[in-house]
Amino acid sequence: MSHIGRQPIKIPDGVKVACENNRVTADGPKGSLAISVKPEIEVKIENSQLILAKKNESGKTNALFGLYRSLINNLVLGVSQGFNKGLELSGVGYKAAVGAQELILNVGFSHQVKIKIPEGINITVVENKINVSGIDKQLVGETAAIIRRVRPPEPYKGKGIHYIGEVIRRKAGKSVKAAGAGGAK
Repeated sequence: MSHIGRQPIKIPDGVKVACENNRVTADGPKGSLAISVKPEIEVKIENSQLILAKKNESGKTNALFGLYRSLINNLVLGVSQGFNKGLELSGVGYKAAVGAQELILNVGFSHQVKIKIPEGINITVVENKINVSGIDKQLVGETAAIIRRVRPPEPYKGKGIHYIGEVIRRKAGKSVKAAGAGGAK
């Protein structure tokens, strides 16, 4: 049984939420978002809180209960605060710039890599840091993952694109392994 699904979602000031025909819409200072909810889940507004309830007790309904609570909570947080992900470039000569609706990356290839910026996403570049922000949590995370996938960090020198705060597991190089093996004889 999901304990997450039982928790009410507090509606912040300045956010308007409407629930009708299995669709939850939220309008806030950052924008508006909507999500369709399966008919097995009922969403009610009581005392400036959203409360989810199950219409039946099946395994599928139990699985969807906590999921929809999290999705609706992200919807409300997105229109009130927004989400952002930070990426960092590590490597000699690695650069990023924002052009006309595209991110241009110079990350050690013989050519520039151009990534189209999706609608609803804002990307800023300061020095070697890329900030991806928007109101849709899934779209922000997916866009950041696409950027990281261009040149993931390699384990020997740590060069590449990584999330800010991400710990990169480093490997010992060939010379360190050879020196360690020679001393064991």
